[in-house]
Amino acid sequence: MASVDLNADLGEGYGAYACGDDGAMLSVVTSANVACGLHAGDPEIMAATFRLAKEKGVAVGAHPGFPDLWGFGRRRMPFTPAEIERLVAYQVGAAAALAAYAGHRITYVKAHGALANLAAEDRAVADAIAGAVKAVDRNLALLAIALTAQVPAGEAAGLEVHQEIFADRGYTEEGQLIARSQPGALITDQEEAAERILTMVRDGAILTASGRKLPTPIRSICVHGDSAHAVGTARAVRAKLEGAGVTLAPFKP
Repeated sequence: MASVDLNADLGEGYGAYACGDDGAMLSVVTSANVACGLHAGDPEIMAATFRLAKEKGVAVGAHPGFPDLWGFGRRRMPFTPAEIERLVAYQVGAAAALAAYAGHRITYVKAHGALANLAAEDRAVADAIAGAVKAVDRNLALLAIALTAQVPAGEAAGLEVHQEIFADRGYTEEGQLIARSQPGALITDQEEAAERILTMVRDGAILTASGRKLPTPIRSICVHGDSAHAVGTARAVRAKLEGAGVTLAPFKP
């Protein structure tokens, strides 16, 4: 079985406020999506996260979102695609600069929260994100939610595209993430999350709420870093995969 990447959204504190256990997560994951200061994060947190990731041999990427600190970037905001393109370019540039400052380098971009969910269904928004990435650095890869508009948008922009699935989220029958407000959206049982991931990686398919399997390439697995069970889930997923002979490695080192 080919190798897969294990990623987490990190650097999501702000000022004196911490969010998640980034140090522990960076000892488990192979890639870290670092918040860029608009939905979370700030220059101090970004630099520290990039520096620690470098020390632990973890690949890093920019994790741009809507400018919504109060809502943690999980509320949709009425920006035009052109405005979104500039918001993303702004954040990718900040991440590239702070990573370089810390002695590391970003190799990919992954949209956050409501911005990512909007881009999953709205091709114009997905094109805006891909366009921003290409404009800033066409050598950056795009980490896209599997089976969504993000994938063809990245490919049309000529970017290297890798598809990800989620360890701690449930899927609709269409292969979309179940809205966080709905039953079945969050998977908090660590063993259940790990078993589901092993099944999806082995079968090369997303597992929906009803058990239906939707074939897709799977190059990376995400565990959200802001939940109380994040570290345990990441460890369980890694142990389950490695126990089944799956190699964990960054998709874009």
